[in-house]
Amino acid sequence: MIQPILILGALLLGLNSCSPKQSPATTAEQNIPATETATAPETPAAKPLVLGAEQLDRYLKHLEGKRVGMVVNQTSVIGKTHLVDTLISRSVEVTTIFAPEHGFRGEADAGAHIKDAKDTKTGLPIISLYGSNKKPSKAQMQNLDVLVFDIQDVGTRFYTYISTMHYAMEACAENGKKMLVLDRPNPNGHYVDGPVLEMEHKSFVGMHPIPIVHGLTVGELAEMINGEKWLEGEKSCDLTVIKMENYDHTMAYDLPVRPSPNLPNAQSIALYPSICFFEGTNVSVGRGTPTPFQVIGSPFYQKKDYSFTPVSTPGATDPPHKGVKCYGMDLTDPSFAQPFTLKYLLEMYNNSSSKEKFFNNFFEKLAGTSELRKQVIAGKTETEIKASWEPNLSDYKVLRKNYLLYPDFE
Repeated sequence: MIQPILILGALLLGLNSCSPKQSPATTAEQNIPATETATAPETPAAKPLVLGAEQLDRYLKHLEGKRVGMVVNQTSVIGKTHLVDTLISRSVEVTTIFAPEHGFRGEADAGAHIKDAKDTKTGLPIISLYGSNKKPSKAQMQNLDVLVFDIQDVGTRFYTYISTMHYAMEACAENGKKMLVLDRPNPNGHYVDGPVLEMEHKSFVGMHPIPIVHGLTVGELAEMINGEKWLEGEKSCDLTVIKMENYDHTMAYDLPVRPSPNLPNAQSIALYPSICFFEGTNVSVGRGTPTPFQVIGSPFYQKKDYSFTPVSTPGATDPPHKGVKCYGMDLTDPSFAQPFTLKYLLEMYNNSSSKEKFFNNFFEKLAGTSELRKQVIAGKTETEIKASWEPNLSDYKVLRKNYLLYPDFE
């Protein structure tokens, strides 16, 4: 997941169809006589989105006179200024930076061990929350009163920033500290889909009984974690969510900063829910190419009309099948940026010359269930597989409604 690089300005595909449409006003509504020709009124401009982090007047009062720890990375910006720098300029006593997967500056490979360090600009200690130390320790929490979480998520269960948020909430609950979540949009927040996690498959890439596409902002998910008593020992965190203004779940949102090194643009973020499964197979998702999470391929795929060869790149120094030609599918065309689907998984498996080695033991953690692998091997269709998710998915959708902070997509 990162590198603080501005991403391409491509809007997520398919969201426009979710946007509410306004019916044209009648002549009565316009207060114009029916016998006169009505001139269409100008549509009022949409109110600008205001992020949680941008509402300093609403949350500085929670930080005044407090020692503040921050769970942040390269996405934690107000405009072009990092939140850490903004708060320090407002005389907030920031004591510690906690960094998630990919590090504070967002440059590390997925899964790479991140070392503790010191920020060269501020001199603040940076403590990694990835690797052996996923939760702030009691000693690390002693030097703060409030923990601020401000990280851009992409709305999938296996993206690890929400796992880091969970552990930060747990540390606050265990040590009597306050937690402040500054909310940001979910670029995949316009729908809900996928199997709900079975808790026997709980891991850092899936900690909660939620579907792959959960349809929540980080603020809404934090409220759900607290409300459903999912923290260790069923503890509650002293939680405050700073809501966004003028956000709703139909809204398209183009991320201004790539959330991780291998999600460089809106196309990759839209495809991510559907093709992250391949991290648990012998199929490359394009790490080590110019288009990560926009191409898929394997040396064992039997159709040869498209190919790529992964190489070492920043953020993907040792990608799967490095230096080996992979055959597969080019998904860079905007038409492929559709909601979650199993068709790519089924296509790559059904046309693999090495089906017995297609899956690895990481697949169940990503899927959150042992059934999906069995269903694919058994030749089930996407319709049949999705039908098996429906009871749990329907229950989740009802639960989700209890924690929404913004107007929904339905």
